[in-house]
Amino acid sequence: MLAWRDCRRNKRNSGSALAFEAHLERNLCDLYDELLAGTYRPGRSICFVITRPKPREVWAAEFRDRIVHHLLYARIAPRFHASFSVESCACIPGRGTLYGAQRLESHIRSATENWGRPAHYLKLDLANFFVSIDKTILAGLLDTKVHEPFWRELAHTILFHDPRTNFELRGRADLQARVPTHKRLANAPAHCGLPIGNLSSQFFANVYLNALDQFVKHQVGARHYVRYVDDFVLVHTSPQWLNAARERIEAFVIERLAVRVNPTKTILQPVERGVDFVGHVIKPWRRTTRLRTLQAALHRLERQPAEEVFATGNSLLGLVRQAGASHREQAVVARALLRRGHSIKGDLSKIYRRRT
Repeated sequence: MLAWRDCRRNKRNSGSALAFEAHLERNLCDLYDELLAGTYRPGRSICFVITRPKPREVWAAEFRDRIVHHLLYARIAPRFHASFSVESCACIPGRGTLYGAQRLESHIRSATENWGRPAHYLKLDLANFFVSIDKTILAGLLDTKVHEPFWRELAHTILFHDPRTNFELRGRADLQARVPTHKRLANAPAHCGLPIGNLSSQFFANVYLNALDQFVKHQVGARHYVRYVDDFVLVHTSPQWLNAARERIEAFVIERLAVRVNPTKTILQPVERGVDFVGHVIKPWRRTTRLRTLQAALHRLERQPAEEVFATGNSLLGLVRQAGASHREQAVVARALLRRGHSIKGDLSKIYRRRT
């Protein structure tokens, strides 16, 4: 029941949630019986393509399977969260993009002694991360903390389920063709790849990369390090030290995790030029919203139906306010909303509905 309530939060009006709740007691009892008997098997998934920020596949499990994901997460996640590094963000309560940006800004201020001396940053990205995750390695990492037979078996059932064997493809064919071949789950080996879009996949990804966090912090000795999913940044006063750290990290992820660093997205440069991370750009004495993110949001705002502008406008104002130096961005958003006929609160914190 608790897992169902967590799963339906913000999804109450979706078709799958309404269909499940049409016979709620019966469906929950059947799911409960299957779990106790050990006969539970994940059902059919839905595969579709999103285009922002770039084309990629998303796999959505059935609503009953998402309840099981929440059930497993609620049971085993706290023991893993207790051992995660404080530098790990994403899919951890209280550690979203704002936490990651503030954490990195704090590290940069510490390394530069509050912008008083030069420093460099090294930004790395793992190539095709979710498609490249080795499930056998991940199962071993899960087993180190999940000792109960029932929960271990359930974790393995979810982990080793291959959604490619039973799924429904939705969306236009031209969108499917825009996803690069090497980023498609269908082209991954049988023992590799997690479906993007499930709560379980996000949690498993953090478990997988916790080994990287511990290596960077305790073996490489990086004092200033932050990771958000598969993007991570190291800050140091010496670019030579960062290059040496990069070589050790590249060797470690290949040997221990069977993934590779993407050389085309590796950046090493002075922090004074600005560090682009989790939608924020950190520069001396200020942190702003990434220009590309702001421009894409404004482009969408100008073309939205009138009935959707109120929710989108308030959401966008909340987004830009997360940046420390956000007044200019708030003013830009406010002007766009004024052109759509909405009134703005004096402190640029929210908008008001239009009178009919």
